[in-house]
Amino acid sequence: MKVVLLAGGFGTRISEESQFKPKPMVEIGGKPILWHIMKEYSYYGFNEFIVCAGYKQHIIKEWFADYYLYNSDITFDFTNGHNDMLIHDQRCEPWKVTVVDTGLHTMTGGRIKRIQSYIGNEPFLMTYGDGVCDVNIRDLVEFHKSHGRIATLTAVRLEQQKGILDIGGNNAVKSFREKSHMDGAPINAGYMVLNPEIFDYIDGDDTVFEQKPMEELAAGGQLMSYLHRGFWQCMDTRREQDMLESYWKSGTAPWKKWKD
Repeated sequence: MKVVLLAGGFGTRISEESQFKPKPMVEIGGKPILWHIMKEYSYYGFNEFIVCAGYKQHIIKEWFADYYLYNSDITFDFTNGHNDMLIHDQRCEPWKVTVVDTGLHTMTGGRIKRIQSYIGNEPFLMTYGDGVCDVNIRDLVEFHKSHGRIATLTAVRLEQQKGILDIGGNNAVKSFREKSHMDGAPINAGYMVLNPEIFDYIDGDDTVFEQKPMEELAAGGQLMSYLHRGFWQCMDTRREQDMLESYWKSGTAPWKKWKD
Protein backbone atom coordinates (compact mmCIF):
# COMPACT_ATOMS: atom_id res chain seq x y z
CA MET A 1 0.00 0.00 0.00
CA LYS A 2 1.43 3.37 -1.06
CA VAL A 3 1.66 6.39 1.24
CA VAL A 4 0.75 9.82 -0.14
CA LEU A 5 2.23 12.83 1.69
CA LEU A 6 0.91 16.34 1.11
CA ALA A 7 3.98 18.56 1.05
CA GLY A 8 3.19 21.40 -1.32
CA GLY A 9 1.82 24.27 0.78
CA PHE A 10 3.48 27.57 1.62
CA GLY A 11 3.58 27.14 5.41
CA THR A 12 2.93 30.82 5.99
CA ARG A 13 2.32 30.44 9.74
CA ILE A 14 5.90 29.26 10.27
CA SER A 15 7.42 31.79 7.88
CA GLU A 16 10.66 32.01 9.88
CA GLU A 17 11.58 28.67 8.31
CA SER A 18 9.26 28.28 5.32
CA GLN A 19 10.61 31.35 3.55
CA PHE A 20 13.68 29.22 2.84
CA LYS A 21 12.19 25.73 2.44
CA PRO A 22 8.86 23.87 2.26
CA LYS A 23 7.33 23.37 5.70
CA PRO A 24 7.70 19.55 5.52
CA MET A 25 11.46 20.14 5.22
CA VAL A 26 11.65 22.11 8.47
CA GLU A 27 13.85 20.04 10.76
CA ILE A 28 13.25 18.29 14.05
CA GLY A 29 16.43 16.80 15.49
CA GLY A 30 18.37 17.55 12.33
CA LYS A 31 15.94 15.75 10.01
CA PRO A 32 12.92 17.16 8.14
CA ILE A 33 9.56 16.48 9.76
CA LEU A 34 8.72 14.72 6.49
CA TRP A 35 11.45 12.17 7.32
CA HIS A 36 9.93 11.60 10.78
CA ILE A 37 6.52 10.91 9.24
CA MET A 38 8.02 8.51 6.71
CA LYS A 39 9.88 6.69 9.49
CA GLU A 40 6.54 6.20 11.28
CA TYR A 41 5.03 4.52 8.23
CA SER A 42 8.18 2.53 7.55
CA TYR A 43 8.10 1.14 11.09
CA TYR A 44 4.80 -0.53 10.18
CA GLY A 45 6.12 -1.86 6.86
CA PHE A 46 4.91 0.85 4.48
CA ASN A 47 7.92 1.90 2.41
CA GLU A 48 6.58 3.29 -0.87
CA PHE A 49 5.88 7.01 -0.81
CA ILE A 50 4.42 9.59 -3.17
CA VAL A 51 5.26 13.12 -2.09
CA CYS A 52 2.89 15.79 -3.43
CA ALA A 53 5.29 18.71 -3.73
CA GLY A 54 4.68 22.29 -4.82
CA TYR A 55 6.27 25.28 -3.09
CA LYS A 56 10.08 25.04 -3.46
CA GLN A 57 9.63 21.45 -4.63
CA HIS A 58 13.22 21.31 -5.90
CA ILE A 59 14.45 21.32 -2.29
CA ILE A 60 12.57 18.10 -1.55
CA LYS A 61 13.93 16.45 -4.70
CA GLU A 62 17.49 17.52 -3.96
CA TRP A 63 17.27 16.24 -0.38
CA PHE A 64 16.24 12.77 -1.52
CA ALA A 65 18.77 12.81 -4.36
CA ASP A 66 21.57 13.35 -1.82
CA TYR A 67 20.12 11.15 0.93
CA TYR A 68 22.17 8.05 0.07
CA LEU A 69 25.37 10.07 -0.13
CA TYR A 70 24.83 11.83 3.19
CA ASN A 71 23.98 8.63 5.04
CA SER A 72 26.88 6.50 3.84
CA ASP A 73 30.58 6.19 4.64
CA ILE A 74 32.37 6.80 1.34
CA THR A 75 35.92 6.92 0.02
CA PHE A 76 36.45 9.35 -2.87
CA ASP A 77 39.50 8.14 -4.82
CA PHE A 78 41.00 10.61 -7.30
CA THR A 79 44.47 8.99 -7.52
CA ASN A 80 43.91 7.50 -10.99
CA GLY A 81 42.52 10.69 -12.41
CA HIS A 82 38.94 9.49 -11.94
CA ASN A 83 36.26 10.20 -9.42
CA ASP A 84 35.97 6.67 -8.01
CA MET A 85 33.59 6.18 -5.12
CA LEU A 86 33.74 3.26 -2.69
CA ILE A 87 30.79 2.72 -0.35
CA HIS A 88 31.92 1.27 2.99
CA ASP A 89 28.72 1.49 4.99
CA GLN A 90 25.29 2.91 4.36
CA ARG A 91 22.44 3.64 6.69
CA CYS A 92 19.66 4.38 4.24
CA GLU A 93 16.01 3.43 4.43
CA PRO A 94 14.26 0.73 2.35
CA TRP A 95 12.19 3.43 0.67
CA LYS A 96 10.88 4.02 -2.82
CA VAL A 97 10.05 7.73 -3.07
CA THR A 98 8.27 9.46 -5.94
CA VAL A 99 8.30 13.25 -5.69
CA VAL A 100 5.63 14.86 -7.88
CA ASP A 101 5.40 18.57 -8.65
CA THR A 102 1.66 19.05 -8.10
CA GLY A 103 1.74 22.79 -8.74
CA LEU A 104 2.46 25.92 -6.78
CA HIS A 105 -1.10 27.05 -6.07
CA THR A 106 -2.94 23.70 -6.24
CA MET A 107 -5.30 22.98 -3.36
CA THR A 108 -5.06 19.81 -1.23
CA GLY A 109 -7.70 17.92 -3.20
CA GLY A 110 -6.11 18.91 -6.48
CA ARG A 111 -2.75 17.61 -5.30
CA ILE A 112 -4.29 14.23 -4.52
CA LYS A 113 -6.04 14.19 -7.89
CA ARG A 114 -2.77 14.89 -9.70
CA ILE A 115 -1.08 11.74 -8.37
CA GLN A 116 -3.94 9.40 -9.37
CA SER A 117 -1.87 7.76 -12.11
CA TYR A 118 0.82 6.84 -9.55
CA ILE A 119 -1.74 5.14 -7.29
CA GLY A 120 -3.67 3.01 -9.75
CA ASN A 121 -6.81 1.18 -8.70
CA GLU A 122 -5.85 0.36 -5.13
CA PRO A 123 -6.34 1.76 -1.62
CA PHE A 124 -3.66 4.07 -0.29
CA LEU A 125 -2.59 5.91 2.84
CA MET A 126 -2.51 9.69 2.98
CA THR A 127 -1.48 12.32 5.49
CA TYR A 128 -0.17 15.84 5.79
CA GLY A 129 3.54 16.54 5.76
CA ASP A 130 3.57 18.65 8.91
CA GLY A 131 2.30 16.51 11.80
CA VAL A 132 3.58 13.52 13.76
CA CYS A 133 1.55 10.88 15.55
CA ASP A 134 1.98 7.60 17.42
CA VAL A 135 -1.13 5.96 15.95
CA ASN A 136 -0.78 2.24 15.16
CA ILE A 137 -0.96 2.44 11.37
CA ARG A 138 -1.35 -1.30 10.95
CA ASP A 139 -4.44 -1.27 13.17
CA LEU A 140 -5.73 1.77 11.30
CA VAL A 141 -5.50 -0.12 8.00
CA GLU A 142 -7.24 -3.17 9.44
CA PHE A 143 -10.05 -0.96 10.74
CA HIS A 144 -10.45 0.55 7.28
CA LYS A 145 -10.65 -2.87 5.67
CA SER A 146 -13.25 -4.01 8.20
CA HIS A 147 -15.92 -1.41 7.44
CA GLY A 148 -15.83 -1.27 3.64
CA ARG A 149 -16.33 2.50 3.29
CA ILE A 150 -14.36 4.75 0.98
CA ALA A 151 -12.41 6.75 3.55
CA THR A 152 -11.06 6.49 7.08
CA LEU A 153 -9.45 9.35 8.97
CA THR A 154 -7.67 9.38 12.29
CA ALA A 155 -9.55 11.46 14.86
CA VAL A 156 -7.99 12.97 17.96
CA ARG A 157 -9.49 15.05 20.74
CA LEU A 158 -7.59 18.32 20.97
CA GLU A 159 -8.54 21.96 21.23
CA GLN A 160 -7.31 22.88 17.77
CA GLN A 161 -8.67 24.77 14.80
CA LYS A 162 -8.88 21.83 12.44
CA GLY A 163 -11.63 19.93 10.66
CA ILE A 164 -14.40 19.30 13.22
CA LEU A 165 -16.10 15.91 13.19
CA ASP A 166 -19.52 14.72 14.38
CA ILE A 167 -18.99 11.00 15.06
CA GLY A 168 -21.84 8.56 15.57
CA GLY A 169 -21.97 5.50 17.79
CA ASN A 170 -20.61 3.17 15.09
CA ASN A 171 -17.62 5.45 14.35
CA ALA A 172 -19.25 6.75 11.17
CA VAL A 173 -18.62 10.44 10.60
CA LYS A 174 -22.07 12.02 10.40
CA SER A 175 -20.84 15.46 9.38
CA PHE A 176 -17.60 17.26 8.66
CA ARG A 177 -16.91 20.96 8.95
CA GLU A 178 -13.68 22.76 8.25
CA LYS A 179 -11.86 25.08 10.65
CA SER A 180 -14.18 26.79 13.06
CA HIS A 181 -14.16 28.02 16.65
CA MET A 182 -12.00 26.12 19.09
CA ASP A 183 -13.74 23.37 21.04
CA GLY A 184 -13.09 19.90 22.40
CA ALA A 185 -14.73 17.97 19.58
CA PRO A 186 -12.75 15.28 17.72
CA ILE A 187 -10.63 16.75 14.93
CA ASN A 188 -9.17 15.37 11.74
CA ALA A 189 -5.51 14.51 12.38
CA GLY A 190 -4.88 13.14 8.90
CA TYR A 191 -3.38 9.64 8.78
CA MET A 192 -6.11 8.53 6.39
CA VAL A 193 -6.79 5.38 4.43
CA LEU A 194 -8.54 6.00 1.12
CA ASN A 195 -10.03 3.76 -1.53
CA PRO A 196 -9.46 4.75 -5.19
CA GLU A 197 -13.09 5.89 -5.47
CA ILE A 198 -11.91 9.00 -3.61
CA PHE A 199 -10.69 10.47 -6.90
CA ASP A 200 -14.32 10.67 -8.11
CA TYR A 201 -15.01 13.19 -5.33
CA ILE A 202 -12.26 15.59 -6.46
CA ASP A 203 -12.97 17.95 -9.35
CA GLY A 204 -9.58 19.49 -10.00
CA ASP A 205 -6.81 21.80 -8.82
CA ASP A 206 -9.15 24.19 -7.01
CA THR A 207 -10.72 21.48 -4.84
CA VAL A 208 -9.93 21.75 -1.14
CA PHE A 209 -9.98 18.17 0.08
CA GLU A 210 -11.19 19.16 3.54
CA GLN A 211 -14.27 20.87 2.14
CA LYS A 212 -16.54 19.44 -0.58
CA PRO A 213 -15.01 15.92 -0.88
CA MET A 214 -14.96 15.28 2.88
CA GLU A 215 -18.38 16.82 3.37
CA GLU A 216 -19.88 14.67 0.60
CA LEU A 217 -18.22 11.52 1.94
CA ALA A 218 -19.65 12.21 5.40
CA ALA A 219 -23.12 12.99 4.04
CA GLY A 220 -23.10 9.75 2.06
CA GLY A 221 -21.97 7.60 4.98
CA GLN A 222 -18.61 6.89 3.33
CA LEU A 223 -16.32 8.52 5.90
CA MET A 224 -15.29 6.63 9.03
CA SER A 225 -13.13 7.70 11.96
CA TYR A 226 -10.45 5.80 13.82
CA LEU A 227 -10.28 7.42 17.26
CA HIS A 228 -6.71 7.78 18.43
CA ARG A 229 -6.25 8.54 22.13
CA GLY A 230 -2.49 8.90 21.99
CA PHE A 231 -0.11 11.57 20.74
CA TRP A 232 -0.58 13.81 17.72
CA GLN A 233 0.92 17.22 17.04
CA CYS A 234 1.05 19.38 13.96
CA MET A 235 3.80 21.93 13.35
CA ASP A 236 2.04 25.10 12.25
CA THR A 237 4.08 27.56 14.30
CA ARG A 238 7.59 28.08 15.64
CA ARG A 239 6.30 27.34 19.13
CA GLU A 240 5.08 23.93 17.97
CA GLN A 241 8.38 23.29 16.23
CA ASP A 242 10.21 24.06 19.47
CA MET A 243 7.88 21.72 21.36
CA LEU A 244 8.60 18.84 18.99
CA GLU A 245 12.31 19.61 19.12
CA SER A 246 12.27 19.44 22.91
CA TYR A 247 10.57 16.02 22.78
CA TRP A 248 13.27 14.81 20.39
CA LYS A 249 16.22 16.17 22.35
CA SER A 250 14.94 14.69 25.62
CA GLY A 251 14.56 11.25 24.06
CA THR A 252 10.83 11.18 24.81
CA ALA A 253 9.40 11.76 21.32
CA PRO A 254 6.16 9.71 21.37
CA TRP A 255 6.12 9.19 17.61
CA LYS A 256 9.58 7.58 17.55
CA LYS A 257 8.95 3.85 17.68
CA TRP A 258 11.87 2.83 15.49
CA LYS A 259 15.34 2.04 16.77
CA ASP A 260 18.39 4.02 15.68
